[in-house]
Amino acid sequence: MTDHALRLLQENPHLAELAAFPFNFDLDRADHVEDVRLASDGPLKPIAGDDTGGTYFVCADGSVLYADSEGSAGIIGDSVDEALEILVGLPGWHDCLGLAPSDGEEKILAEIAETEEEIREYYGIDAERDELRAALGLPERSPVELIGMLHSALLRTEPDFLLLNGVEGGAYSLLDRHPRPPLWETVLERGRADLALLREGTSWDEVARDRARRALALRAAQYDRRDTDLALLRHLLKHEAEASMTDELRLAAVLVGMHGLAEDLPLLYEVRETTYDTWCGLGGMPEPGASGEELREWALGLDDSLFGTDPSDEPLLTWTGLALEQGMDELARAALIRLLDDIDFGGRRYDGMPPKSRAAHPLRALPYAFEELGDSFQALRAQRLYSRLQDTAQDRVSALLTLARMEREGHQLREAICTLARLRDTLAKPADDTLRHWRGTNLGAYIVEEHHEVVRAASADASLAEEVREVTRAAAEILAELSEAARASVRQRPIPESPAG
Repeated sequence: MTDHALRLLQENPHLAELAAFPFNFDLDRADHVEDVRLASDGPLKPIAGDDTGGTYFVCADGSVLYADSEGSAGIIGDSVDEALEILVGLPGWHDCLGLAPSDGEEKILAEIAETEEEIREYYGIDAERDELRAALGLPERSPVELIGMLHSALLRTEPDFLLLNGVEGGAYSLLDRHPRPPLWETVLERGRADLALLREGTSWDEVARDRARRALALRAAQYDRRDTDLALLRHLLKHEAEASMTDELRLAAVLVGMHGLAEDLPLLYEVRETTYDTWCGLGGMPEPGASGEELREWALGLDDSLFGTDPSDEPLLTWTGLALEQGMDELARAALIRLLDDIDFGGRRYDGMPPKSRAAHPLRALPYAFEELGDSFQALRAQRLYSRLQDTAQDRVSALLTLARMEREGHQLREAICTLARLRDTLAKPADDTLRHWRGTNLGAYIVEEHHEVVRAASADASLAEEVREVTRAAAEILAELSEAARASVRQRPIPESPAG
């Protein structure tokens, strides 16, 4: 598809006026109501707008993204030409967003006819549509075909074209409400295909030697269990041990153990002894010489508490992690941003939760998930929210320490300096006794080290000279407060001289 029609509109004022009214594609309204960007950081070019404050953007592949003024967005065409076909062919397209090809021709035609009759009560669209179609070279398609094109385009919006508020980082809602497959289904699709190959007796080593494929094949076996899978599960278990302790290693051990065969105990014991981490992670496993029933009871207990047979019960972060391993970065990014929005703007409960529940709350892991993705903007957004929600002084200091590190690594040095100041304020007035031992622990050493790292990073910026001097002084004072053991554990690296006053 091309943008031939757009060039014609740009070159012909009469056609541009006709597109603006009655079809509400106005080249003079290309300024959106707020700064926006794609989550993928792909290019986004505004080309037109409408009288409701909505804006049409062209993306890198030529797709047209429409964003309204109320915080919703969606792809409406594979190209500008296709988008104009839909806008001209369905002048009431906003009212057609709920229609899908599955609704059938009769319903589609009836709803579109009703919408267009309402429009005709106020102004003409028929002669204008014929003129603009002919001038732009747009084919005359049936409303049913146009709905199919629109529906297909809308479903492509996520993950590649997720629109964000450029300042806060929150995601726009989808323009439509058509159902999409859950994240786990999309991620698990490849694993199901590989599990089918393994069951056919092919690609055993090819799948088993690839960590990403092996992990998904094990997940697929978790949700589609067969007694005939034992041999392939043993094979995958042996290879997964090479990755040391993973959730999938524990899963493979459980799936093998659930068969209840004592002959598998030597293999499981060998896997457990691979590394210290595997020894800890597979603790409680029956020793060689135990009965098959003991092995089965152990496996069933872990399966009940950690795994199960319903993929929708798995934490979202399990699937985003697996998606990242598969190279499905934008799919993972979109899901993580939606989760963060739900916590940040949707009020998902965090304040007032007991400590054990907080430890399992996804907000705790979100900053690191975004860091793994390489998305420092969203990682900082998540960590700032996390640090604001800490109740105890120790948790607040730990969260602020991580935040300062993230800000420094993201070259937000002024922000990192301010974060360290907030950290020191908490040390000085902790409001509880959770920090009573900080001077004699690694926490104290880490605080000093982060102060030193910020000084190193900011020393070359003359505009931060006074702030650097303050951080340098603070680091020396904190170091002097540490116990001898904690002070000795501080990494000794050269620190730039404080800028002259």
